[in-house]
Amino acid sequence: MNQLAQSPARSFAPLDIERLREQFPALHQTVHGKPLVYLDSAATALKPQAMIDAVNWAYSRDCANVHRGVHQLSQRATDSFEAAREKVRGFLNAREAKECVFVRGTTEALNLVAHGCASQHLQSGDEVLISELEHHSNIVPWQLACERSGARLVVAPITDSGELDLGRFIEKLSDRTRVVAISHVSNTLGSVLPIAEIARLSHERGAVVVVDGAQSAPHLPIDVQALGADFYAFSGHKLYGPTGIGVLYGRRELFQKLPPYQGGGSMIRVVTFEKTTYQGLPERFEAGTPDIAGAIGLGAAIDFLNGIDAGARAAHEHDLLTYGTRLLEAIPGVRLIGTAREKIGVLSFVVQGIHPHDLGTIVDTAGVAIRTGHHCTQPLMARFGVPATARASLGLYNRRQDLDVLASAIHQAQEMFR
Repeated sequence: MNQLAQSPARSFAPLDIERLREQFPALHQTVHGKPLVYLDSAATALKPQAMIDAVNWAYSRDCANVHRGVHQLSQRATDSFEAAREKVRGFLNAREAKECVFVRGTTEALNLVAHGCASQHLQSGDEVLISELEHHSNIVPWQLACERSGARLVVAPITDSGELDLGRFIEKLSDRTRVVAISHVSNTLGSVLPIAEIARLSHERGAVVVVDGAQSAPHLPIDVQALGADFYAFSGHKLYGPTGIGVLYGRRELFQKLPPYQGGGSMIRVVTFEKTTYQGLPERFEAGTPDIAGAIGLGAAIDFLNGIDAGARAAHEHDLLTYGTRLLEAIPGVRLIGTAREKIGVLSFVVQGIHPHDLGTIVDTAGVAIRTGHHCTQPLMARFGVPATARASLGLYNRRQDLDVLASAIHQAQEMFR
């Protein structure tokens, strides 16, 4: 079997998975008359009731704007909003809460940094280094930044197992490298990249390190200081939180060098027709009314995750990944795409003779939700010579029997195409 990420050395009491599942109302439904088996958490995770209640409370009781009102509802909303920022700071181990900017999600966060770098940090002849497994959200913004600045986009290759080829990455680093923009975890392959080592090597060349943490934040302990990330982005909706909210962490001294990304209310000090001066962090990058309820919901999602033993979560997800890998490898005609030694719960695969879109439709009739397509990683699909894959991605609410149902549905699809 393919070597997987090693499970934690310590032994942890198993999660009470059925009690945990009770907290996710979306799981208590049927699809095509079958109990829902949700295996699409890499796209968006299901939501715990505590998070839903927090958002409902924000709208039903403290529905007011933040930072602007002297009345009690505004004061309460502001307190809850800023309390959520402090929860994010703790979740990331940032030095201060002001280094955590609320955005719409990872995509906007990466666009914000790329736009700022194009304006202040990049010029003709400079290079931006990314990897072959990046999501489109960590490719296109840097292409745009290079077009605006005259810099060049350089791509570090991956191995056939879906790991970053660190030797080739080092070869691609140069004195012209100004930015290294890299995923912590591949959304398509589940590969975990050695960010701390990448950051060390990049900093030796004087490069700024921007980390796409959309897939790592829900599964791995995150310490931006230990990782050496200069910027780190993640989305709330993959972290069991609301859609439309995310976070961009950045080191204060680097954030202060970036120009505003958008103009409007809250981010200003003084506006005249002749000149505008801007606020400091984080307001400088939070123009207009923010997603107040979304931020509060994200804080509640972090509370929810913090209430579950991190070691037990990791052990549970590792067990599911190991079991699911064995199960799929045992099915004739199934080929796993992405067999890195270090990976999280993503199983990307193709089935001989069945297009992934057809497979996704068939397994849906069995109540199984998976993702099919190129997963916003078209260059990665080209690297592996496939137009698309089927992807089963795991959340902490999944069980072994969910993977059994998936395997049975794949067998059913094979019978239909026989």
